[in-house]
Amino acid sequence: MARVLVAMSGGVDSAVAAALLLEQGHDVTGVHLKLADLPLDEQVPGHGCCTLDDAQDARRTAQVLGVPFYVWDLSEAFEREVQRPFAEAYAAGATPNPCVTCNERVKYAALLERAQELGFEALATGHHARLRRDGRPVTAPGPGVDLVRAEDRAKDQSYVLYMATPAQLARTLLPVGELPKARIRTLASELGLRVATKPDSYDVCFIPDGDTAGYLADRLPAAPGPIVDQDGEVLGHHDGVWRFTVGQRRGLGLDHHERRFVTDVDPASRTVRVGPREELACHWADLDRPNWTRGAAPAGAVRVQIRAHGRSVAGRVVPADGTADGTADGTADGTATDRTALGGERVRVELDEPVHGLALGQAAVVYTPDDQICLGGGRVVAAERPAGLPLASTSPA
Repeated sequence: MARVLVAMSGGVDSAVAAALLLEQGHDVTGVHLKLADLPLDEQVPGHGCCTLDDAQDARRTAQVLGVPFYVWDLSEAFEREVQRPFAEAYAAGATPNPCVTCNERVKYAALLERAQELGFEALATGHHARLRRDGRPVTAPGPGVDLVRAEDRAKDQSYVLYMATPAQLARTLLPVGELPKARIRTLASELGLRVATKPDSYDVCFIPDGDTAGYLADRLPAAPGPIVDQDGEVLGHHDGVWRFTVGQRRGLGLDHHERRFVTDVDPASRTVRVGPREELACHWADLDRPNWTRGAAPAGAVRVQIRAHGRSVAGRVVPADGTADGTADGTADGTATDRTALGGERVRVELDEPVHGLALGQAAVVYTPDDQICLGGGRVVAAERPAGLPLASTSPA
């Protein structure tokens, strides 16, 4: 079989991933990544994936399984590639997904490259997603791989892997995506792994207490500005647009009983605009430097998902000027064979029904019409916004 490097976070999913690969006959080595450099007094066991407890759990799992194990300190790269851009994006009025950025720049793509340099034939992770080759589960590295939603749809993480290229998928293994979460915990228990009952982590790993505004306040200077309604009336004031994201309803600090949402954020004028939910309706979004997991942009009908665990909506991918590419030849599964007009730095997703709360900086991820195969996606750099602040003009980009 293959030499496989397994990214072991210290949780149950990556632990069982390593065990399953051993069972399949692979030569397995475990590695734990030190990413967020959190002081001990700020670490919250069970929150995030970068605590000392997580590293110890990963090491114990490797000992039980009898596989070599290493800890790699990538905290400097993580600060440079994930934490710093996270704060900068909020300051610019965007809402980034740090898990997507981490997979793109550190935890998946960069780790896979390093694994290959060290002679490993594949990288395995505990992500809940599946790989298919000719419709069959992938158990060994090789070309012709599709990225498919997890067996346990409630745990699906294909969204945060949309940036995987065909070449990267060919060197990736995702064994736990084939199993429901309950079965994964049962297997861990049967193997005597102490992580069998360890809670899942849903927090941003470098903000274990969940206080994003507090984290940003320590990194960004105060920049006061007005909070206005749809008519421009000043309803209140804030100390930084980075405290707000499009779609936000709670924590606005307004003494009004009306149900209002953040409908746009303009860092240039330091303005936060609020209004009714209908001002959040968005029928299109432009994506910057999209990646396509099959190497070509999709043609015809697709499904588009704008949040990691949100529902997808029907739509299509067109050139960023909003006109369809009539020269494209599409296949029945939604993959284009020739999309010259979609081969550039920017494309648009048009949605058959509006989504609400789409913020710049989020990822829009595209799936086949049956909502199973992840075809790729990109970061939102412009979107329809009825509120009409300059940041996201409704005119074509």
